[in-house]
Amino acid sequence: MSYDELTEEAAGVAPGADGVLWAPYLMGERTPHCDPNARAALVGLAASHSRGHVARAILEGVAFSLRDTFSIFSELDVPVGHVRLGGGGSRSGLWRQIQADVYGHTVDTAGADEGAAYGAAILAAVGIGRWPTVDAACDALVRSVFITMPQPAVVRSMNDRYAVYTRLYPALRSLADNHHA
Repeated sequence: MSYDELTEEAAGVAPGADGVLWAPYLMGERTPHCDPNARAALVGLAASHSRGHVARAILEGVAFSLRDTFSIFSELDVPVGHVRLGGGGSRSGLWRQIQADVYGHTVDTAGADEGAAYGAAILAAVGIGRWPTVDAACDALVRSVFITMPQPAVVRSMNDRYAVYTRLYPALRSLADNHHA
């Protein structure tokens, strides 16, 4: 199946994936848990769940993992004003909406598909003095092509699901510790 077909199935499933949660630690975890031994888990599956539920849970789980990084900003007293998405995945309307709802912030999508390479070029331009600050360079070079607003009722639901998600890592860590004991 293609990514588009999977996201189409995921879009047919209500936010929260009917209780299915994904802990996306396939290659360990670095932020905010510095744990290279963390492992992924799909939790809450029932016979009534479809492939669309799993696909939606995976998208939501990755967004929850990205939301975890906001805790670092909070600890540093760095406010999050808005979120900008980039790269190929940001072309998906469902992925943009899931992120807006999980973060509880409006997300805008940069027009450049190059993502990290484009960001590196912007930093280089600031480094050589073409623009005085990263913000000034971004204002001049980055154009939003999509603005995705969070849906208040879904944000409340995603906050509840995120609270459950945050309990996954400690539970998985405990299981791994018991496995090695």
